Amino acid sequence: MAGRSVVVGVGHYLPERIVPNSEFEETLDTTDEWIKSRSGIERRHFAAEDENTSDLATNAAEAALADAGLTADDIDAIVLATSTADLTFPSAATMVQARLGMTKGFAFDVQAVCAGFVFALSNANALIVSGQAKRVLVIGAETFSRIMDWSDRSTCVLFGDGAGALILELQDGAGTAQDRGILATDLNSDGRYKDLLYVDGGVSTQSTGHLRMQGNQVFRHAVEKLTKTAETALERAGLGNADVDWIVPHQANIRIIQGTAKKMGLPMENVVVTVQDHGNTSAASIPLALSVAKQRGQIKQDDLIVTEAIGGGLAWGSVVLRW
Repeated sequence: MAGRSVVVGVGHYLPERIVPNSEFEETLDTTDEWIKSRSGIERRHFAAEDENTSDLATNAAEAALADAGLTADDIDAIVLATSTADLTFPSAATMVQARLGMTKGFAFDVQAVCAGFVFALSNANALIVSGQAKRVLVIGAETFSRIMDWSDRSTCVLFGDGAGALILELQDGAGTAQDRGILATDLNSDGRYKDLLYVDGGVSTQSTGHLRMQGNQVFRHAVEKLTKTAETALERAGLGNADVDWIVPHQANIRIIQGTAKKMGLPMENVVVTVQDHGNTSAASIPLALSVAKQRGQIKQDDLIVTEAIGGGLAWGSVVLRW
């Protein structure tokens, strides 16, 4: 028998305010058509002024707990992926822990920008298979609207706010690729590419800063690295591209999503796409897409899923799991 981290619940939360592309036409030299044709994005959600990342995360966590039929007392740990935590410290994860009424266990944040959820999922899986936790709440939550340069039309139209969460639970498996749960992970980073995507401020530089991106360069790295990490993780699981039921990619840009699917030899019918409604929600995008896909009736039990993401760092990785 082998211990597996199995998804037992999933949920998401989107702020009330929906911002269509047309809203940017008032302040920027851009059009709905320009944004749509280059990114696939049609609208995104922005958090209210009094709404912080931990608020979004808590709402998503509550939805995942309800979906799993569990309470906060059933959770041993929270791993929260975010680059936009409320405060310098403590972690947003501990704030969620308090809000949920969870008084035992532990909680911490993971920072790998858009790849954050894949990194969080991999860490949560490691906690479970090593016996340090039986149930882990894994959350991706962001308020990227707080770090936008509203005069930069190449970046500010791409991002949105939101949160997604799922619960992993230790269950017995046979140790084969047919088991439910996380079957393989692959994580990578290369700090030499920092200048391609970063925020020009932070605690030790005494400013919040704004997001800066060389979009064409990020695109160049994205398709190649996402395809390779997905195929590496599948190989580790003893599986191939043909075994995949769903790719649930980081929702950054429809062209990257299409390019990766094509390189993996999979049709777009096998790809979960939510970028048109949410924009790029960074670490929140994969759990958001998983939750929406379950609601739509796309993902079903025993489906084989590959999630992959790339973000600032550069950091990238993938997780292969059976739903």
